[in-house]
Amino acid sequence: MKVYVSVDMEGITGLADETHVNSSKLNYERGRKIMTEEANAVIEAAFEAGANEVVVNDSHSKMNNLLIENLHPDTQLITGDVKPYSMVQGLDGSFSGAVFTGYHARASKKGVMSHTMIFGVREIWINDVAVGELGFNAYVAGYHGVPVIMVAGDDQAAMEAEALIPNVTTAVVKETISRSVVKSLTPSKTQQLIKEKTALAIKNREHVKPLTPPDRPLMAIEFANYGQAEWAALMPGTEHKENTTIVTFQARDILEAYRAMLVMTELAMRTTFC
Repeated sequence: MKVYVSVDMEGITGLADETHVNSSKLNYERGRKIMTEEANAVIEAAFEAGANEVVVNDSHSKMNNLLIENLHPDTQLITGDVKPYSMVQGLDGSFSGAVFTGYHARASKKGVMSHTMIFGVREIWINDVAVGELGFNAYVAGYHGVPVIMVAGDDQAAMEAEALIPNVTTAVVKETISRSVVKSLTPSKTQQLIKEKTALAIKNREHVKPLTPPDRPLMAIEFANYGQAEWAALMPGTEHKENTTIVTFQARDILEAYRAMLVMTELAMRTTFC
């Protein structure tokens, strides 16, 4: 049994604002330590539940946050940037299940540090389904036939996961008060909770179906300003909807849509002012 773990940062215990998740800010080193401990809770529980291989993908920002020297010695870590499949790099059909930990709500929704990939995205749709990082990543897992068996993060991320993935196990490590204020468990309590939830998720994995993506998905991204949409629309194959900040891309499959999203959002970040 192989378990895949994607670890983001905004949904980690006790992290409430940019100072915890930005490498140039005051609380970042504390944040990455807690992030590593939380990843270890998933890894340890997975091995105890019978996994013979656990692969962890660092999925936040430059994707080099996890402290490898402090990780469980039997895990394998995918770290660094640039990754062709970003938050789901290395995920394929050989895995029995995927765990998303440290996850947050999608852009424009209530939730601590809620966003989708970059802070210039208002919404992403796959056909008519609005998705954030959680949903898009779950679609990629589903393309490979892999169910997302557990999501850990704030209460809003858990609600988003439960609406998308029937029977998914969720672990709520903090409750949203505002976008930058949370009521959080302590790291020790969270680690205990995550171990229990990971064990439960692995036990119940047969009851969770992969989130199957549409065959030829139409992706649409709504950006925060017109300049961002103009930059994103420079990518071949895109269409900029007139007098809106929405750019669409007709993909062959969800993998092409995902890589197109990465390119479009990277281009959009070239517009840095409002």
